[in-house]
Parts: sequence; C-alpha cells; structure tokens
Amino acid sequence: MASTHIFSAYDDDLKFLSRRISEMGGLAEQMVSDAVRALVNGDTALAQKVISDDVILDHAEREIGDKAIVTIARRQPMAADLREIMGSIRIAADLERVGDLGKNTAKRVIAVQSAGVPRKLARGLEHLSELALVQLKEVLDVYTSRAADKAKSVRERDEEIDAMYTSLFREMLTYMMEDPRNITSCTHLLFCAKNIERIGDHATNIAETIYYMATGAQPEGERPKDDTANTVGAVTE
Repeated sequence: MASTHIFSAYDDDLKFLSRRISEMGGLAEQMVSDAVRALVNGDTALAQKVISDDVILDHAEREIGDKAIVTIARRQPMAADLREIMGSIRIAADLERVGDLGKNTAKRVIAVQSAGVPRKLARGLEHLSELALVQLKEVLDVYTSRAADKAKSVRERDEEIDAMYTSLFREMLTYMMEDPRNITSCTHLLFCAKNIERIGDHATNIAETIYYMATGAQPEGERPKDDTANTVGAVTE
C-alpha cells in the first residue's frame, strides 16, 4: 500500500511539471504574439501588459526548478524519469527566455511609436513572428506526445526562420541607407527582428531536449542554419 502511494505521489510530481510547462508555453506564445501586434500597431497598453506578464513566466520557471529539485531529492529517479525531470528544467529555461524576448520587443514599442513602422517592414516582422510561433506551438505539441521523429523534424526547420530574418535584416539596412532619418527606428526594429529569430532558436533547443527525453540521445548532425545576416553585422540584445 505504501509503495502504491509513493508511485502515485511521484506520478503527481511529473504531471505537475508537465502541466506547468504547458502553461508556460501558452503564456510565452501569447506574449510574443501580443508584443509583435503592439509593435506594429503602436499599442503601448498592450506592450505594457506583455512586460507585466513576464513576472508570471519568471515565477513559473522558478516553481518548476524548485519542484524538480525536490522530486529528485525525494524520489532519486533514474534513466527515463531523470531525463524527464531534467528536461523540464531545460524547457522551462527556454520558455522563460522566449518570454524575455517578447518583453524586450514590447519595450521598444514606445521608441518606434512616434515614427511608426513602415507597412512593408511590419508585414515582414509579422511573417517572421508567424514562422517562429508556429515552430514554438509545434514543439509544445511534440512535448505532449514525446514523438522523437517530430521533435527532429521541428529542429530541422529552423533554417526557414533564419532565411526570413536575413531577408528582413537586409531590407532594414536598405531603408536606413536610403534615408538617414530611418536609422533610429530601423535600429530598434532590427533588435525586434533578432528577438523573434532567437525565439526560433529556443524552439529548436526545446525540440532537442524532447528528443533527448524520448531517446536518451542527442539528435545527430549539426543544426541547419541560414543566418547570413551575421556576416554583415551582429545584432544582439
């Protein structure tokens, strides 16, 4: 009877981690979507909401980390169970960083509000964010199914986001060269585009973690990359 109770409590711990990861994923997706919409529309109220929501995501990551440590100490898991718990910690860290990138994008809304975002660049940012959010949503679905083949597939599609970022990067440089008055606003937009591109990198991190959780091995081969913008200049935040 005692043994049954222990296993039940252990299952509850794993379910808690899984549920909180799913909740973090949903909030991170919403923050990024809202941040881009606030940027394109100059919506400072929505931007402020994104900034405020980051506190919730930070708390969730700490909660997952604390629960994972306690679970390891009490249950002393091995093999697949230990990978499950350690994977939760890594995924929570990536999702927290996605939230930070959404927050950083939201913080730039006020800076570009007066000049506005050129329609062509706005479409590019929206398309880039759509690609990143699709990848993030798909990898969170894979987290639920633990399908290693699908995790590998998500990992291999990061190249598409990189290519879109490179195209947008070059377009913004053209705007700045054509009219120096665009330099300030386009510099902010460059940081925003890089934030969104990095969300795809974190989705790829999560895919690799899920693959490891499911198989006990790392995916073979190098990550596909097509970010030639870094040969022109680095943008980091």
